Amino acid sequence: MNKTRIVFIGFQHPHIWDLVARASAHPDIDVVASCEEDEAVRNKLADDDRVTITHSDYRSMLAEVECDAVVVGEWFAKRGRVVIDSLNAGRHVLADKPMCTTLAEHDEIVRIATEKNLTVGMMLDMRDSGIYRKVREVVRSSEIGEIHALSLGGQHPLLPGVRAEWYHEEGKQGGTINDIALHGIDLIPWVTGLEFKKVTAAREWSAGVPVDSHFVNAGQCMMELENGAGLMLDVSYVAPSSQGYTLPMYWRLTLWGSKGVLETSLTAKEITVHIEGEKTGRTIPAGDPKPGGYLEAFLSETRCETHDGLTQAEIFRASRVTLKAQEASDQGLLNVEL
Repeated sequence: MNKTRIVFIGFQHPHIWDLVARASAHPDIDVVASCEEDEAVRNKLADDDRVTITHSDYRSMLAEVECDAVVVGEWFAKRGRVVIDSLNAGRHVLADKPMCTTLAEHDEIVRIATEKNLTVGMMLDMRDSGIYRKVREVVRSSEIGEIHALSLGGQHPLLPGVRAEWYHEEGKQGGTINDIALHGIDLIPWVTGLEFKKVTAAREWSAGVPVDSHFVNAGQCMMELENGAGLMLDVSYVAPSSQGYTLPMYWRLTLWGSKGVLETSLTAKEITVHIEGEKTGRTIPAGDPKPGGYLEAFLSETRCETHDGLTQAEIFRASRVTLKAQEASDQGLLNVEL
């Protein structure tokens, strides 16, 4: 089997380093070039032995370097253009989330990928965690019955002085719902088997950012699933920065079903269930994680191989639903059909 030749475009978000490490160590991948257009970031990376920056213009790199796939880690509002250009150049694309910030970009990405028979992957790694893999197993076994209501808390720390400054610059982040909620909007159908039917309401506001910041850092959505169940989703950057991503309620998920209730979080080691007819709750240990599952799924899709991981169709659905929720917030829309 020939190795997949990968190039990187953009090192603007720390998520990308997970993929740098995995791609560099993968026996079926060759990292053949890397581009960073931001001079300050490029200079900072000059002393970073994890990556060698070979280009300062991504279009030149696409024209000059023979490769099979492009990894995109630019600031959010730039990503859609980079993804579209990469697809037009005949390359598969693996993007950090979100892959774009507008519905127009999303539709163009879907059109080109479909017409050119190219794969678009995304770093949606929450479904690779042992805790949520076990949640899916429990829910799909009908232990808590039909899902009636859901709550998901994806609050993040603001990390002033650490989080990239472009978050605060006008037009670069593209919305906190699109930024964070994508993880949850991918996770819920995968866990429950239920697709989203409607964005009931969505709202964003600024909370605790500098007065001159353009970062609207708090966001919430109310959504309806195809069986009528309701989801309350909070994706605000309001968690204590000093504790980072260690809080016990980080990505806390609660599912209320016809037979009982289930609760856990991404940082938990176990799932708690309270089942109708039982006197007390009980715990279920996390399952085995699938580290790098999103990357293996992407490679399988590029080779047209059968696999049980994240698919392009799931990525496109989750991305579009999230962008519709962002649009509902931006435009004050209610009861947006999906």
